[in-house]
Amino acid sequence: MLIALLTVGTMGLSNTSLGYLNYPTQVIFKCCKLLPVMIGGVFIQGKRYNVTDVSAALCMSLGLIWFTLADSKVAPNFNVTGVILISLALCADAAIGNVQEKAMKLHNGSNSEMVLYSYSIGFIYILVGLALTGGITPAIAFCSLYPLQTYGYAFLFSITGYFGISFVLALIKLFGALIAVTVTTGRKAMTIVLSFFFFTKPFTFQYVWSGLLVVLGIFLNVYSKNRDKMKFPSISNLCCKMKFSSKTKTFSEDV
Repeated sequence: MLIALLTVGTMGLSNTSLGYLNYPTQVIFKCCKLLPVMIGGVFIQGKRYNVTDVSAALCMSLGLIWFTLADSKVAPNFNVTGVILISLALCADAAIGNVQEKAMKLHNGSNSEMVLYSYSIGFIYILVGLALTGGITPAIAFCSLYPLQTYGYAFLFSITGYFGISFVLALIKLFGALIAVTVTTGRKAMTIVLSFFFFTKPFTFQYVWSGLLVVLGIFLNVYSKNRDKMKFPSISNLCCKMKFSSKTKTFSEDV
């Protein structure tokens, strides 16, 4: 029931904020999703993150913001109501991934079970909310006027959404909530990269610098997970090696 409530909350709050915030402002908040998820992992699952993990999240968040805003010509608009709504949606996002990860590990549940129960209970929440606000009758009337655009698109959206949610839940179960959010956040940059192949658009070096910042964040993330296998020589070791090589060279010249 908690996961269903968080799912309805993050979707409802995020969609409601669209009426108050423009596209660049939404991008800034959504690309910062990694940091709330890390905070949620600390409080909900008791995880511990080192400086490298935090640096990786900051690099990826800033790089994705810069990369995505290169597509936009509109300045961010920070409406107070919209900021509150999108901030609450981020708080729900920070909790939902960690709660899902903890629940699947605790009960050994499958992805299909998670989707079935969370969205079925979420449907009941939304239905009760529509009944209390009197929105069921107008919704049915509107759908009857445009059946193809409503029922047809809803059917396609539900199928593609199911596969997308199953993929995200598989990432959460196998690699954790932080990696899952990293992948889902990074797809925004991949969407812009693919758009260059389908649409004619100007290219700026902002894409290059922001892309390099994202790559740096990915490298720091990989390095943090494989620190034992990726050992880089320290400055003192490099200095010792340089001194040793210079002494060896001098000795060979004397001989």
